[in-house]
Parts: sequence; structure tokens; C-alpha cells
Amino acid sequence: MTVHEEAGAKPASPAVDRTLTVLETLVAAEDGLTLTALARDTRIPLATCASIVYTLEARGYAARRVVGRSHFWRPTLRLYDLAAPLIRKDDLAAVAQPHLRLVADELNMPAHLGVLDGASVVYVAKAATSGFIQFDTYPGKVSPFDLTALGRAIAAYLPDEALAPLLTRLSKGMGPKARKATSRALRAQLAKVRDRGYALEDEEEEADIACVAAPIFDSDGGVAASIGVTGFAKDLAVRRLSVAADLVVRHGREISAELGCCRGTEGHP
Repeated sequence: MTVHEEAGAKPASPAVDRTLTVLETLVAAEDGLTLTALARDTRIPLATCASIVYTLEARGYAARRVVGRSHFWRPTLRLYDLAAPLIRKDDLAAVAQPHLRLVADELNMPAHLGVLDGASVVYVAKAATSGFIQFDTYPGKVSPFDLTALGRAIAAYLPDEALAPLLTRLSKGMGPKARKATSRALRAQLAKVRDRGYALEDEEEEADIACVAAPIFDSDGGVAASIGVTGFAKDLAVRRLSVAADLVVRHGREISAELGCCRGTEGHP
């Protein structure tokens, strides 16, 4: 019986509900199940069960073992591939949160953790500051990767095969210092990020707002996220920018070390 049936409510999508029921049943089974057993346990018609498991097999989420004339179905670790990024984000946020708090308190500016999702950067954690003025940044916020320091700090360290598709999905900033969005210009910006170890966005996405961010690397040495601060452009000018940049770079390295990345690896700031 599905959760919907237990609650007495009809699922919005019966097809999706049946597919999830099949997956949950396969995962819960101690051994593989035949189609007959799967149909019996899920109370789903045999033909429908067959369509579902054949589709799951084609997508890599199920596999079968043939014994004589019987086919036994089981789930695969492809399911882990779906959950692993969410687990990593949760772990990453937990590791980064104390660092965000230290950065925010020292600069009196909100500090953020960002991860790349397609051509967008997603804010996954934040340490806010007290005060009357609050910036429109929050966990779950999505912004174009190329218009934010958080996104640029990640993109600068992507392998070219991962970066190239993103260069076809650039956005035009609404700020007074927004530049024409071209792949050549962005590549030049990202080269500067690698040279100095941090990314800067100065009134490009939005007027009067500036951001500085540094990359975070995982245990495999790949760029995983970025840590940055947001403030008024006038407050992140010249000397204050240097202090903020040094701080996010240092904490980016410390978070990377806590995630298992070796400092001083070639290509890392």
C-alpha cells in the first residue's frame, strides 16, 4: 500500500506513484524479485510492473539476474548517484557554516556558500548579520553563474569540458557596470580569478552591490563550491576588498582541507 493509499488520497500522477512504489519495493526486498512477486507485493498489474522495470533497467536504476527461466529484479547503485549530491551538499553546508559565521562577524557582511547547478549558482547556506539593512540573499536563491562572484569562483576551476556548455548560457547583468556577455570576456575574467585566487562582482548583477568569493575543493581535488560575502560596493572598495578577499580565500582553503582536499595542489589558489 502506498503512502497515498494509506492517507486515503489519490496521487496527482498515478504513473509516478506506481514507479516509486516499484522502486521502494525493490529496495526493501532482501533479494531480487520476479515480476510476478513484484506485481503481487505492489498490487500493480503485471504488465504495468513489466513496463516500469524495463524502463528502470534502460535508465540504469534496475538490473536483472536470470536463473533458468526466471528473471529476478533488483535496484542498482545508480539510485545512490541521485542522493549523493544532496548528501554532499548537506555535509558541505555543515562543514562551512562555522566558517561563514566567522567571516560574516569579522566583516559585518552576510557570508554565503554557493554550489553550481547547471548554469546557475545556488545559495545553499548563509550567515546573516544584524542590522536594519538586509540583503536579498537566502538559502535556495538562484542566480546566473556568470553574474555572481560565487558562480565565477567555481567556474574558474571547472575543466573545459564542463565549462564550455555554460559559455553558451550567459546572462546580461542589470547593474551599471554590466558588460557585454561573451564567452571570450568571461574566459578572461575567469583567468583573472585563477591568478588572484578569488572572484569579484562589482555592480554588474545589481546597482550598488558587490561580492567577493573564493573556491572550495573536495577530496578529489575538484571544485565543489564557493564561499563569499555580499556588501555595498562602496564598502567593498580598495582596502576593504583586500581584507575581504584574503578572508574568503583563507576560509575557502580551510573548508577544502576539512573536506579532504590537500592544500597547495597545482591549480588551486
